Amino acid sequence: MRRGGLLARMGHDHVVASRSIEGQAVAPAGGQPGHTDFRFRLDQLTVDESALRAEAGMTSVPAADAIAGTRNNMLNKVLEAEKYPYVQVNAVSTPEGPLQAAITLHGVTRRYAIPAVLTPRANGISAAGTLRLKQTDFGIQPYSVLGGALAVQDELELRFRIEAVAN
Repeated sequence: MRRGGLLARMGHDHVVASRSIEGQAVAPAGGQPGHTDFRFRLDQLTVDESALRAEAGMTSVPAADAIAGTRNNMLNKVLEAEKYPYVQVNAVSTPEGPLQAAITLHGVTRRYAIPAVLTPRANGISAAGTLRLKQTDFGIQPYSVLGGALAVQDELELRFRIEAVAN
């Protein structure tokens, strides 16, 4: 989440991560496309893990109370995690290009063509890529204070590395 508004310099950017994903994936085989259906709980998201901030090129480390406040505002005021607890993703691989994905967030489903690198593994498959989306496309009003003078930008960059392992 990138900061915005006239007073953006007074805020800080954030990195949010999901460490617990549930679902299934089927690798492409026999001329059939691969597909995946998975979801993750919003209330299990982490905010501003040090290693992820460093990976994103963010050198500052917000105070613990700032991180807790950001997480609380994100889950309760913005995402309404009690009402909409999950993000659901359904995606199909295509031989000629990006994943075709339907993402459901905040009760709204949007479709995206997502450039991704799919890598077959001995015991499964992995996917990695980047997607940009706007919160307002899902009916979400980005967090702001002081009449928008300090705000979270509408556009979010989502980077993903997901590994599906055969069970």
